[in-house]
Amino acid sequence: MRNVTPIRKHASGVHITQVPYDPIYDMAAIDYAKAEKRGYFKLDLLNVHVYEQVRDEAHLKYLMREPDWNLLNDSKFVSELIHLSNHFHSIQRMPEAIDSVPRLAMFLALIRPAKKHLIGKRWADVAKEVWEKDADGGYSFKRSHSVGYAHLVIVHMNLLRADAEPV
Repeated sequence: MRNVTPIRKHASGVHITQVPYDPIYDMAAIDYAKAEKRGYFKLDLLNVHVYEQVRDEAHLKYLMREPDWNLLNDSKFVSELIHLSNHFHSIQRMPEAIDSVPRLAMFLALIRPAKKHLIGKRWADVAKEVWEKDADGGYSFKRSHSVGYAHLVIVHMNLLRADAEPV
């Protein structure tokens, strides 16, 4: 990340293709955003503590089931949720419910600085521009990141439920 001082490695990004290399700093020689524009492929490897509570694949599949979306209207519940804990008031400003993975993914993108201006708009209007790149380069989420995080939030919602354990 060369757009920060001092320059540093991306916290979770790893290039899986050869990129120009800087042996002095032991990292890519170009910023990750420029590398993407040049067609270099980067993976983000995230360490998410919520998954430490998942026992096995069967448990994960169970936790990925449809959550009780009404829980997003409970401020105490939302305050415990990964990625949403500080955004209860923004959830309440949405004129339509967050009641699906696509809507949750869009909301996760809305709470990033570059898309905050879309909070309070109807989902059809949000969908028209939420995934567009910002001209000024403001911080926003790509659709793939948002969908992945939406599934994480659902897993966490179901873990926090008293009946999260399979019968």
